[in-house]
Amino acid sequence: MSPAMLPATRCGRCRQDLCGAAWRRRYAAAVLRITPELHTQLIAHALRGLPLEACGLLVGDSGDEAGRVVRFVPCRNAAESAVLYTVHPVDHLRADRAAEDEGLAIVGVVHSHTHTDAYPSPTDVASAPDPTWHYAIVSLRDDEPMLRSYRIVDGTIAEERVVVEG
Repeated sequence: MSPAMLPATRCGRCRQDLCGAAWRRRYAAAVLRITPELHTQLIAHALRGLPLEACGLLVGDSGDEAGRVVRFVPCRNAAESAVLYTVHPVDHLRADRAAEDEGLAIVGVVHSHTHTDAYPSPTDVASAPDPTWHYAIVSLRDDEPMLRSYRIVDGTIAEERVVVEG
């Protein structure tokens, strides 16, 4: 869904569309739902990518308010960097076409942070392409990988719950 197609959430206090308070109300219940198998795939892909950041795409039904992801598509990091990622354009195109063929869509992106928290960096925020996407980050800083997910709209970061079920 393009930003222009998002339903407006008008703040009762300042009367602006998607001000900070209205944005938080809209995304307060945001959740990323993945199966245990998908969780394992995300962590394994991040670990395989070391020492570089790994990345991939999340596929689901863009109209699913429950935030269910049906598939993870591992992608190459075109940046080939330990501090930033760029989903390889060919991988992105293939994932997008395959999802579309199944009546699905890309609903988010996953990448790893090799030495920092699972929190969006300023570069992550600046390059967030779609306000409806899930932005999941796997931190490999500690002994146990940590998966967290966010919504990023106009530079505003809101963490969403990650629910592993199924």
